[in-house]
Amino acid sequence: MTDKRLRIGFIPLCDATALIVAVDKGFTAAEGLDIDLVREVSWANIRDKLNIGLFDAAHLIAPVAIASSLGLGHVKVPIVAPFALGVNGNAITVSPALYASIAAAADGNVTDPLVSAQALARVVATRKQRGQDPLTFGMTFPFSTHNYQLRFWMAAGGVDPDEDVHLVVLPPPYMVDSLANGHVDAFCVGAPWNSVAVDLGVGHILHFVSDILVRAAEKVLAVRQSWSEKNPEVLAALIRAAARAAEFIEQPENRTEAARILAQPERIGVDAEVIQRTLDGRLKISPDGARRESSRYLLVGREGAARPDPAQAAWLYAQMVRWGQTALRPEALRTAMGLFRPDLYDAASGQQGKPSDASDPIGAFAGPAFDPNDIAGHLTAFKIGHYKP
Repeated sequence: MTDKRLRIGFIPLCDATALIVAVDKGFTAAEGLDIDLVREVSWANIRDKLNIGLFDAAHLIAPVAIASSLGLGHVKVPIVAPFALGVNGNAITVSPALYASIAAAADGNVTDPLVSAQALARVVATRKQRGQDPLTFGMTFPFSTHNYQLRFWMAAGGVDPDEDVHLVVLPPPYMVDSLANGHVDAFCVGAPWNSVAVDLGVGHILHFVSDILVRAAEKVLAVRQSWSEKNPEVLAALIRAAARAAEFIEQPENRTEAARILAQPERIGVDAEVIQRTLDGRLKISPDGARRESSRYLLVGREGAARPDPAQAAWLYAQMVRWGQTALRPEALRTAMGLFRPDLYDAASGQQGKPSDASDPIGAFAGPAFDPNDIAGHLTAFKIGHYKP
C-alpha cells in the first residue's frame, strides 16, 4: 500500500454506520489503515473537501457524486463510488399542523403515498385560495435524493414542486430546529433526524422513502477517480473493512453495540436507543407514540445493498434531467452509471456479484417502471417536470 493514513469526512447520519463502525470496531486498523474520521455539517463542505484533496474519501450523497463527475453546480471532479453505504433510510416528516391538514384532506388511507400526495395538492390549493404563503419543505442539497424523493412524491399527486411549494436547503442536523421554529413545514432527511423530531413532539413521520421507492441508493463511499487509480490497494482495504462492518451491523445481536458507537458525540451524537430503532426498522412515527416497523427502512448490507448498482445512478441522473438540472445526453448518462463501480466492490470483497435481475430496479409507487436504457421514454410519461423530448 502507498498511503495507509486517510482523512474521511462524514455527516452525522445513520447511513454512515458502516464507515463509522469499520473505524471504531478496528476493522480498518486490521486492514493496516489509520483513519481520521471528520464530522461535517453540510454536503457542500464534504464535496468541496473531497474535491480539493482535504479528504481522501467521504460519506457522500449519491447525486452529489454524479453532479461532481459531470461538473454540475460546481467544478468538475470525477468521482468513483465503489461501495454503497446505504439503501433507503430517508423519511418525509411534517409538522403536526400539516399532518392534520393532509389527513383531513385525504380521500383514503394517508399512509398511501398517492393518497397523501393528492391530499397535499388539496391543501396547497386551499392555501392559494386563502392567499397564504406556500408551504416550505426542507431538503439537504439541490443534488440530493431527498430533493428528488420529495419532488417525485409531490408531483404524483399533482403538486408542482417548483410552482406550488417552496423547497429550501438545510444541513441534516439543522432540520429538527427548523421544523420546531416554524421555518419549514416539513422536511425529507435521513435517520436519525426524523425520529428526533418525533421524540421532541415537533414532527410526524408521514412516509418512509421505501413507501415511495422500494429501493433507492442513498449514500456512497466516494473517492476521487485520480486517487483511486493511484491507491488501488488502499481503496480495496477500505472496501473490505466497510463490507465487514456492514456484515457486523446486519446481525441483530450486534446492533446495540453499533448504536452505542454511533451515539458518541463525535459520531452521530443522539441517544443510542433512537439509533437502534433506526437500525432495527422500528420507528415511532407520531408524537402520540404510534409506531411502525419496516424491514426496508434502511439497508446497510443485506439484500446486496453495499454493492453499487449503476441502474440506481441512472435513475438519479434521470431526476436531474426531469427537474431541469441538466440536459439528457447519452455520454453524461454513461458517466453517471460508470462512477458506480461494482467491479471494484467485487474485486475487493472477493464476491462474485451480479446485476439485479429485477425488471424495475427502483420500484416507485407511481409512474412507469424505470428502464435505464430508455430514460427519455420514462420521463415523457410524467406530466410535471422540465424535460421536453
